[in-house]
Amino acid sequence: MDRRTFLITATAAATVPAAAFADLDYTPGLVDQLLDEGKTVFVDFAADWCTTCKAQERRIQALKQANPAYDQNITFVRVDWDQYGRGDLVKRLNIPRRSTLVALKGDQEIGRIVANTSQSAIANLLDAALAAATA
Repeated sequence: MDRRTFLITATAAATVPAAAFADLDYTPGLVDQLLDEGKTVFVDFAADWCTTCKAQERRIQALKQANPAYDQNITFVRVDWDQYGRGDLVKRLNIPRRSTLVALKGDQEIGRIVANTSQSAIANLLDAALAAATA
């Protein structure tokens, strides 16, 4: 990428409101409510101190910035592992650990990633969620 393209891209990215990429913070019942409304939900089980979680978050944000259709069609929910890691949602979905990403639609799990920071793996999960959301 040449300098001019980089500067234009960086400037455009800086002008996008931060709220455009904001995830919802989980509260008990939120995911079920969203699914009942027919939404496709991408759930990020993360902890603030987790380096794998931070790497996943950076990849997700970059992918969302590159493809606005993700934010337009998928509802992103962040579950604070320290607060809800032993909660009902974690038990019901059999979440093994923090740094787990799960895409859901209705009563179906579209897919999941556990402790994987590969941009292509995360993109594949987001693409599957987008396909389900727009089907």
